[in-house]
Amino acid sequence: MRCFVAVFALCALGPPVFAQPSVPAAEPYRAAVAELEKLIKHEVGDKKLPALSIALVDDQKVVWAAGYGFQDRDKKIPATAETVYRVGSVSKLFTDVAVMQLVEERKLDLDAPVAKYIPDFKPTYKDGEKQITLRMLMSHRSGLIREPPVGNYFDPTEPGVEKTVASLNGIGLIYPPESRIKYSNAAIGVVGYTLQKSQNEQFEKYVQRRVLEPLGMSASSFLPTPAVKKRLADAVMWTYQGREFPAPTFELGEAPAGCMYSTVLDLAKFQSCLFTGGKLGDKMFLKQETLAEMFRPQFSEKGTKSGFGLGFSLGEFEGKSRVGHGGAIYGFATTFVALPGEKIGAVVVASRDVSNAVTGRIADDALRQMLAAKSGKPLPKIEMSEPLTTDEAVALAGRYRAGERWADVFESGGRAFFEPDRGGARMQLRKFGNELIADDTQVWGNKLGLTDGKITNGKLAFEKEKPALAPPAEPPSKYKGLIGEYGWDHLPLYIYERDGKLHALIELTEIDPLTEESENVFAFPADRGMYHGEKLVFTRDATGRATKVTSASVVMERRKIDGENGETFKIKSVRPLADLRKEALAAKPPAERGELLKPELIDLATIDGVKFDIRYATDNNFLSTPFYSSAKAYMQKPAADALARVHTKLKEQGYGLLVFDAYRPWYVTKMFWDAAPEKFHGFVADPSKGSRHNRGCAVDLTLYDLKTGKVVEMVSGYDEFSDRAFPDYMGGTSRQRWHRELLRSAMHAEGFTVYEEEWWHFDYKDWKKYPILNKTFEELK
Repeated sequence: MRCFVAVFALCALGPPVFAQPSVPAAEPYRAAVAELEKLIKHEVGDKKLPALSIALVDDQKVVWAAGYGFQDRDKKIPATAETVYRVGSVSKLFTDVAVMQLVEERKLDLDAPVAKYIPDFKPTYKDGEKQITLRMLMSHRSGLIREPPVGNYFDPTEPGVEKTVASLNGIGLIYPPESRIKYSNAAIGVVGYTLQKSQNEQFEKYVQRRVLEPLGMSASSFLPTPAVKKRLADAVMWTYQGREFPAPTFELGEAPAGCMYSTVLDLAKFQSCLFTGGKLGDKMFLKQETLAEMFRPQFSEKGTKSGFGLGFSLGEFEGKSRVGHGGAIYGFATTFVALPGEKIGAVVVASRDVSNAVTGRIADDALRQMLAAKSGKPLPKIEMSEPLTTDEAVALAGRYRAGERWADVFESGGRAFFEPDRGGARMQLRKFGNELIADDTQVWGNKLGLTDGKITNGKLAFEKEKPALAPPAEPPSKYKGLIGEYGWDHLPLYIYERDGKLHALIELTEIDPLTEESENVFAFPADRGMYHGEKLVFTRDATGRATKVTSASVVMERRKIDGENGETFKIKSVRPLADLRKEALAAKPPAERGELLKPELIDLATIDGVKFDIRYATDNNFLSTPFYSSAKAYMQKPAADALARVHTKLKEQGYGLLVFDAYRPWYVTKMFWDAAPEKFHGFVADPSKGSRHNRGCAVDLTLYDLKTGKVVEMVSGYDEFSDRAFPDYMGGTSRQRWHRELLRSAMHAEGFTVYEEEWWHFDYKDWKKYPILNKTFEELK
């Protein structure tokens, strides 16, 4: 589970949006809800949220609750306020509430060593360090590692909380207990195990009986019951390079920290309980003084208003005390916020991974609207950004520097993205009046000035540097054996080089520059990020190549990627290729309507200096069989002329073009599609629609060095069906990515667009004007 705070680290279309009201808007909030609905509908579409649900609470009443998008996209089941979501770290609140009930009953002591209740909990302490207590664990002051070695956020084996906590034995603390905040899912796992052990009852069943049922949260559970799964929203994961996939559904070993299922209406009941001072009708669920202690910043100086209480994240909002928690677990994002003094709150949940900036800004705007409506004041205007044009995004792209600080802005798909030197998140930039603003699923509201080509952030003024004419140097040889991917398919760790320094991309979205402590030991940033204070320890084989990394106490094996080290990526055809060839030759391309240009295919061999490696005329391709009877490459004349201009311009920088493929007969496209397993269909064209290769307007190519004649090394090999093939894949080396960008920029300048999943594939701008062709190369002659 991630913990989100919006911090600026310099220092396809979404589903149809249908509002499904479960609770109609009540006065005095109807006008406020109308404004919120405009924002929500925009965000669900713009940020591609499969589903979003919201509930607004005024004291003991839900004054509005609704759902948007789809609970089940395939079956077109709309999302509602009754849709079930995984609420991630909001689960911690309910684990901690269960503890506080027992503290009231004098069955647990917040300040006794937790080993009193679980004697088998034995982390390693340094001399003089205090014993860990429940208070430390619940306020993230225990100094424990973020994730346990077993049952962690990455671990799909579902080991249970007992084995998860046992894996912490012998592990040293990151910081001395009490000394500073270290957000730890492992810590709340220990809290949950304390409940289980001390009460002699399974944690999930205990919290259901003592907490969820009394609150009337009948749709909520820490277990994926049939009733929960029936209404559980589809959830989607995403990557910076653009790949999306269904969210994993396994249960975490550290379940007390993040495995609760709930609805916005159920969570609203908990908010109402907070507003009564802990009463449920005429019964006391929690004492008022207990809630006051949970709302008090722990281990803090007097007067401190922000930080962590017991479970709750604390702060101020519009000058008022704010309590709540965020949640993020595979494919889901939750914001739970309340203003206890004003007795209003908001719950927003979405089913797109780490979309916490969206749920957070909607919740914040909801509170602002509610405050104004409740006091009879004019409703505040909801801030909205505007997209940059493609030309504006291209013009912004480049490296910016302010003294020793720097940041990169790059364009992709007509959008501009900002990546600071200190890491954090890669964020999309949009227009906000005369300024720029970060606005995407992860970050909202960070504003940058833009004047005379300079980007300003506070006192820092970043000036754009001239583009480098030469590629970056090769990374230090000692790093080469470490660069690669580690861990699981659902959440790989990327280790890559940027500006001569190793970086980690962890949990798909957090970028961390690493500090080298020794040949095989690197440290996460000490002052920021999810894993601050923790280390990565690599294990190498005899050749110096890492076989695994222990990342913040989690062991991750190196991922074997077909296509690495110059190998050709290969797959096994799902059916015999001879049968597929026979069927494809007998089939006909899809019929087309409208006027199309007459084809005029040009042999690319007429372009002086262009080299060729026509893989499909050999068995050196992903299906290990020849598809062409001759090694030729053709394109429509305007595209061929544009390619010639690209080649000429690249020669000025010492490079030439090497072509893998261009015009491709339709029957070959059909063979590719029919031969490839469904999971690889994103890398092959659908024959029912035809390919841009079939129209003679697509080309697969790379660069070669004019001096040496050698092919330039890119991040991935040609026709590699992996994340490394995406044009925005951030792994590899600075040199590899520089060459990839050089090729992309040169091609874009002449009217070509890179295909979103293949850095080598470029489509010419007029491809729609040409027909699908099915002639063999011999027929073209």
